[in-house]
Amino acid sequence: MCLPVVLGALFIMSQAGAQPPATPVNRSAPVIDDQTCLSCHSDAGLSLTAHDGTALSLHIAQDALAKSVHAKIACADCHTGMAEIPHPERSFASRREVALVLDAQCRRCHFSNYTKTLDSVHQQAVARGDRTAPVYVDCHGSHDVKKPSTPRALVSQTCAKCHEGIATAYTRSVHGRALTQGNADVPVCTDCHHTHDVAGPRQTAWELRTPEMCGSCHANPTLMKKYGLSTNVLGTYLTDFHGKTASLRRTQGTSATGPVVARCTDCHGVHDIQKARDPQSPVIKANLLKTCRQCHADATANFPDSRCCRLCISS
Repeated sequence: MCLPVVLGALFIMSQAGAQPPATPVNRSAPVIDDQTCLSCHSDAGLSLTAHDGTALSLHIAQDALAKSVHAKIACADCHTGMAEIPHPERSFASRREVALVLDAQCRRCHFSNYTKTLDSVHQQAVARGDRTAPVYVDCHGSHDVKKPSTPRALVSQTCAKCHEGIATAYTRSVHGRALTQGNADVPVCTDCHHTHDVAGPRQTAWELRTPEMCGSCHANPTLMKKYGLSTNVLGTYLTDFHGKTASLRRTQGTSATGPVVARCTDCHGVHDIQKARDPQSPVIKANLLKTCRQCHADATANFPDSRCCRLCISS
C-alpha cells in the first residue's frame, strides 16, 4: 500500500506561486523523516504511469542523494505537505509536466536566482508556452544536484543536452579541445552567456558587450602570458574603425542602427573559434579576404593589407 511520497508534494507545488516563503522552513514541525520516505522510494521498481503512457520512475538512489549538495536537507523540506500516509494519489499528463511542477519548488530557497531567470531567453520561452525550454531540474537535476562547475566541463555538457549542434562545434574549437583535456582556463558556455540570466546571441545587450566579454580573458596579462598570447588584441581593436564604432554604439545603447560593425565573433567565429594561425582559422591571411567579404562584398585582393587588418594579424 506504499503510495509514492512525491505525488502529493507535486500537486501542492503546482498550486504554488512564484513568491518566496513568508517564513523560513519550520524544522520543529512534525514531518516525515527521510528513512520513512526511503522505505518506499529506495525501491528501484517504484513508478507511476503518466496519461501519455510514459513510465515515471519514483526511485531515489540513496548514494546519489548522499553526494548531492542538498544531502543535509530533509526530504520534507522540499516535498512539503506530506504528513498523510498513504499519500493522496495524483496523476500527471506527461514527464514534462512533472518537471514543470518541480521547478516551482526550487524557488522557495533559490528565489534570487529565479528572479534572474525572468530576463533569460529560457524563461521567456517558458512564458510564451514553450514546454521544451529548460527549467531548474533540467539543468541541475533533482535529487542528484551537484555543484554546477565541478568538474568545469559539466557546464558545457549540461548545455549540450539541448544545444547539441553548438556543443559539437565548441568541442572542436580551440576552447573546447582545451576543456576536454582538463584546462580550466578556457571559457565554458556560462562565461559568455551567463547562467540564470542567460542572454541570447541576438539580444542587443549581449551583442554590445562582445569585445568586453572576449577581452576579459584576452586582455588579462597573467592569463595570456601563461599561453604566450598577446594582450594587444583588444587595444588594437578599440583603436580602429570597428572598435571605435562598437564602443560608441555601446555608449548609446544601440546595435542594429547604422552600418554593420564587426566585432570579435564576426571575424574569429563564435563556438568554432580556432587558433589564429590554424589553417582553418578565418583570420589566417589565406582566409582573411573571404572573412572581410562577409561585410565588404567588393573587397579586392589587397583589402586585408589595410591598417586595421594588419594590426589584428600582428597582435
